Amino acid sequence: MATLLHIDSSVFPASASASRAVTETFRKAWEEQHPEGTVIYRDLSTEPVPHITADAHTAGFADPDAHTPEQAAAFAERVKLMEELERADAVLIGAPMYNFSIPSTLKAWLDNVILFGRTVGENPSAKGTPVTVVASRGGSYAPGTPREGYEYVQNYLTAILADMLALDVDFIVPELTMAPQNPAMAELVPLFEASRERALQDAASKAKTLAERLAA
Repeated sequence: MATLLHIDSSVFPASASASRAVTETFRKAWEEQHPEGTVIYRDLSTEPVPHITADAHTAGFADPDAHTPEQAAAFAERVKLMEELERADAVLIGAPMYNFSIPSTLKAWLDNVILFGRTVGENPSAKGTPVTVVASRGGSYAPGTPREGYEYVQNYLTAILADMLALDVDFIVPELTMAPQNPAMAELVPLFEASRERALQDAASKAKTLAERLAA
């Protein structure tokens, strides 16, 4: 049966997180198709992975037999994360926009799994793995909007996940999530509700389609 690597990075609990609501919907639909499958779950907010250190970085370019104890320990953590990515048949990432970018915890995960000669290079070890990114945001940064130029989440993650790691990337974008809390955005609440409903439907549909494709 297929294995799903599910990563959440929102600092908010499921009851208050737009990205978690959508990733949960995706995961439930996936599990309905794969009741005996495996889900590897990482909540980077409650259990963050180590940020890259000099030992973790240099160990990736050194002969393992020459690693110092510090390099060996740091690199072992990176290998664990890379193996989870390599073992996955599909990846699901919750990536809310914070200050125009992704959460630092998600950036730390990416820094750990990016290794030239293994996950990046001529033959990336997870090449072609489908990854669904739930890129929620408080406003709208869609083409034609006033803040279009501040859209760094999808651009950045496309560069890293698709161009570097050679994954097959798809985005679900719930937007205007601050509208219900911000009086200045009150007139945008209907658009937020439509975006949320569309994201939830897309999550369920994409999960089912992907699961069926992998099972074929």
